[in-house]
Amino acid sequence: MSAIVHLAIPAGDLGKTVKFYTDVLGCTLGNGEAGRWVDVNFWGNELTLHQSEEKLPVVRHDVEMGAVLVPHFGVHLTQADFDAVKDRIAAAGLSYIDEPYRRFKGDKYEQETFFIADPNNNVLEIKSMVNPDMLFPDA
Repeated sequence: MSAIVHLAIPAGDLGKTVKFYTDVLGCTLGNGEAGRWVDVNFWGNELTLHQSEEKLPVVRHDVEMGAVLVPHFGVHLTQADFDAVKDRIAAAGLSYIDEPYRRFKGDKYEQETFFIADPNNNVLEIKSMVNPDMLFPDA
């Protein structure tokens, strides 16, 4: 088995949040316990959504090209998958926190990225690298 990241997060209304991950992002479901938690196949990683009352606090941190929301998590997608997610977000009539934009233009780390929140305000960064092999070239 390859190295798979596992992340468990508060989902708020589990049913509503599951619909976001499946209907909007296009993820599939795995194991779960009805009304309590469910595993989401987050592009090959295990994201576990837990029914909850709480939301995580979110703040902005200054980085190159602006201030990003922390905490956040995300995924690197092919350009085709990235564009498909953007299309599903538009079809669902959802708003971005930070609209899609390009970072590191002309650099080996060039990427298109955006930030969006799930229904429980968990912040996601979705990106597509122009040169994905350059992310960790010595790996």
